[in-house]
Amino acid sequence: MKRVAAWVFYAVGALAIGYLALYAHALLSGRQLQPGDPIHIFRKPDAPNYSAATGGRLRPS
Repeated sequence: MKRVAAWVFYAVGALAIGYLALYAHALLSGRQLQPGDPIHIFRKPDAPNYSAATGGRLRPS
């Protein structure tokens, strides 16, 4: 059981190191954001609007 726990510990450590390496790669090679640049969020035009609830009821589309 100790051997399995040790391998799980090593696997979690390896995943953490891999995540940090990917984060560093994205940080160093990604596009730099400048203040004032718009943030583009894309949404399907025909997606339902769930924030249209009024009084506990959904308005018909």
